[in-house]
Amino acid sequence: MKSLTAHFVSALALLLVALAVYGSWYYSVAAGSAAVAGIEARINAKTELADRVASARAALAELSGDEHAIGAYFVSESSVVAFIDDLEARGRAQGASVSVRSVAPTTEGAHAALAVELALEGAFEPVMRTVGAIEYAPKYLRVTELTLAADEEGGWRADLSLIVGSN
Repeated sequence: MKSLTAHFVSALALLLVALAVYGSWYYSVAAGSAAVAGIEARINAKTELADRVASARAALAELSGDEHAIGAYFVSESSVVAFIDDLEARGRAQGASVSVRSVAPTTEGAHAALAVELALEGAFEPVMRTVGAIEYAPKYLRVTELTLAADEEGGWRADLSLIVGSN
């Protein structure tokens, strides 16, 4: 039979070994848990970033449609001919003759613009309807001067100066 001291020493050694194994296991679980928490924080940050990127892309897609709609209100230097053709067509539709006297680049405040001078000829009512159709055209424009006079043949002539927003 073994002595009581031998049993006590072996039980104490077994307890110390069990505590050491438990301590190392606890430390590795805590380290793994901290690593998982760090990975989870990075995943959450990347998910949040991806959500912000998706939101920004959606906003940009929406803004590009708005940009196109707003851009249609301006006349670029490359689309001046189409704009002049549109003005002449508005005059023909109302029964007046529209001729462009000059087009020159200028500024409207701090923004680029075009100075356009037109001559409208015809009967009084078609000339005035044409002035209204041009003034209320879906473009960024401002009438700066309008002169209306009757000519010798009984017709009317309107000289119209416009500032048209350009991009």
